[in-house]
Amino acid sequence: MKYDVPDFPAVLMFAAPAFFALMAIEWILVARRKLAGTYVAKDAFTSMSMGLGQLVSDILMGAISLGIMMWFWKYRIFDWGFGLWSMAACLLAQDFVYWYKHMAAHKIRWFWSAHNVHHSSEEYNLSTALRQPWNNHFTGFVLLSTPLVLLGFHPLLVIFIGAVNLVYQFWIHTQAIKRMPRWFEFIFNTPSHHRVHHGINPRYLDSNYGGILIIWDRMFGTFVEERDDDPVKYGIITPIGTHNPAIVAFKELANILKDAAMPGLKFKHRLGYLFAYPGWSHDGSRKGSKDLKQDYVIQNPDQAGMQGLPDLPAV
Repeated sequence: MKYDVPDFPAVLMFAAPAFFALMAIEWILVARRKLAGTYVAKDAFTSMSMGLGQLVSDILMGAISLGIMMWFWKYRIFDWGFGLWSMAACLLAQDFVYWYKHMAAHKIRWFWSAHNVHHSSEEYNLSTALRQPWNNHFTGFVLLSTPLVLLGFHPLLVIFIGAVNLVYQFWIHTQAIKRMPRWFEFIFNTPSHHRVHHGINPRYLDSNYGGILIIWDRMFGTFVEERDDDPVKYGIITPIGTHNPAIVAFKELANILKDAAMPGLKFKHRLGYLFAYPGWSHDGSRKGSKDLKQDYVIQNPDQAGMQGLPDLPAV
């Protein structure tokens, strides 16, 4: 099929001024106690620096990901073109792919080396949405999007729709909105759902991976409701402990390489430190999210089996 490829706008670049303006407005209103939430200046400026760095990374290295996708495009099964229905289908399909990519970013430490940046802030406000990784194009993360290309969605369309997905997610990084209407909360990702995703409370770990839609989490058992009796604590299990953007960007990657290079390890152990879940260790000395959840229900048996938490272990 021959057609002209549309000149898709650089959505994130055009949206960036609006992001910064809305963040500034929220910051002022939070400072005046007109809105719920908190801002810490050093943290917010770190997040802004990470966002600007991601834009530079995309400009300088985005061709790596695009090149990979264009290679897969040669082996597509179908060709959806660029019509309105094609864009709608791509929006739905890409949102599902975002869900499982997002889950992979939490389950596979190599991908977590980039995604942990977004979770590293212990604050939760619109500036947190700007805290993005700089090394995504080097992780091979784009390979998880290639099924969309093989199914016939042009790489440039996939990239455009992916940017639209990220633009949607900007507004859900806030404490100022408690709940949306019930029907909206059931279908779409909202501030309440995404606050849970950023939580390090045991019940909230590894949940609510959705981008625009929350239905994937409801369908596949990764949905957890925000609870008023368990306020969300934000950040990562081992705090980043710095506001230096370069350290925020690469600390986990450095930790991974350091772990994998430890002397005396078997080859499978080195692979484990690269590709097993965050918290994995060859000697069992560290704990992943499942271990933390299990520990929590042992200490709080009345919570066992509740949403986001396992049952008590068999005696």
